[in-house]
Amino acid sequence: MTDHGSTLHGSTLGTTHEDTHGAAPLAQTLDALRIALGDDSVRVGEQIGERALTDWTRHDPTRPAALLLPRTTEEVSRALAICHAAHQPVVPQGGMTGLSGGAIARATDIALSLERLSGIEEIDTASATLTVRAGTTLQAAQEAAAAAGFELALDLGARGSCQIGGNLATNAGGNRVIQSGTARDQVLGLEVVLANGDVLTSLGKMVKNNTGYDLKHWFIGSEGTLGVMTRAVLRLHPQRAARHTALVALDQYDAAVNLLRRLSTRFGNDIGAFEIMWPDFYNFGVKLTGARSPFADAHPLYALIEHASFDASDDGERFSAALTEALDAGAIRDAVIAQSVADARALWAIRECTAEFPVRLDAINFDVSLPIGEIGAFVERCRAALDERWPGNASYFFGHIGDSNLHVTVDGHSIAGVDHHAVYAFVYEMLGPLHGSVSAEHGIGLLKREFLPISRSPAELAAMAAIRQALDPHGILNPGKLF
Repeated sequence: MTDHGSTLHGSTLGTTHEDTHGAAPLAQTLDALRIALGDDSVRVGEQIGERALTDWTRHDPTRPAALLLPRTTEEVSRALAICHAAHQPVVPQGGMTGLSGGAIARATDIALSLERLSGIEEIDTASATLTVRAGTTLQAAQEAAAAAGFELALDLGARGSCQIGGNLATNAGGNRVIQSGTARDQVLGLEVVLANGDVLTSLGKMVKNNTGYDLKHWFIGSEGTLGVMTRAVLRLHPQRAARHTALVALDQYDAAVNLLRRLSTRFGNDIGAFEIMWPDFYNFGVKLTGARSPFADAHPLYALIEHASFDASDDGERFSAALTEALDAGAIRDAVIAQSVADARALWAIRECTAEFPVRLDAINFDVSLPIGEIGAFVERCRAALDERWPGNASYFFGHIGDSNLHVTVDGHSIAGVDHHAVYAFVYEMLGPLHGSVSAEHGIGLLKREFLPISRSPAELAAMAAIRQALDPHGILNPGKLF
């Protein structure tokens, strides 16, 4: 564990430096905000809906001191300039689908929602780009791209609720990272409002642009601690004309890795998803869908695989043949191939049962990253350790192993009375010796900030603190998150 004693620019590493010297009274700040944005865009007390109180973790619901609802980049700029002058903390909020507490405000914070700053501004078919406002839902952006004959590669289960700004702020991953990369890889240009209200507009559509620092990458994944993203230029891709989905039964984790390599060698970048589900998760997903398992027997491991081809005449025979060969070779135990779009959706519904976790479970979520070859052994050690420490616990293991991402969810209801923090510390302690990441795609937020030194060196933490201090000297943006 990293020594938290070193300091940089007056900030203690591992904490947030919040400059309260010269802070203006909240009432005075709110009056200035109402003048700048209009009364309808500044809400307080019971005017603030439940949605602004917490994210999908349901962690510590808190009503912020106020909720701002700007409609334009200019209004975001005015709001931040006022809050910067008043040294008033601001917490950017998107779709509130996060799983690390990154958008939860304190009672003394002002929440800034991007939900009104939404809509598609342009689809440039020549450059294959989509210019979108940050409050636009991922699904709306996907549908706009599809209507124009393109595909927005980013995809995740919360697509109907999550917003583009939040996807970029956390560098979201999702289901197709092995094919198209993370949210970061979809961005060509970005517009960001800094803490003092200055606007950085770099909405270029060029793939090549070697003009100094590529500033957009400072903000993507920064969880709203460096600036508020307001618009983005996203890459679009040609539509995959044919998609084929299969659910495969396997006898062990190594067989899953071997199957992934076999299919990648055969189909290259046409393998769009490779999702692994251990029986605990698979059985839970089947139960939630209300359907029977497509397999007659139970199996030690399951893989949900998507083959996506540009060839409209691809009828899936090549994909089916590859799975048949794997079955004949003993590389897999069984396979079910979707025969229709409805079949494919039914198979994906098992994997996307995580949308029900916030309402069905007292979910203690982990999204860790490990070398692909070590994930299977880690699952076995983790499950055995959890069973020994908390007998009777209900834990669910699943992930996108093609991009080295493992998810673990422990149901707090099954270990009543156990503090969530104790579970976090217990699992992350096992992760540390493997030099893995405590966050593969959900960000750090509130819930992982003390564990960040497991994955980041003191020098890296110092560099991040220096960047933050330079861009937000009063520490008003999303205080208490990440650091």
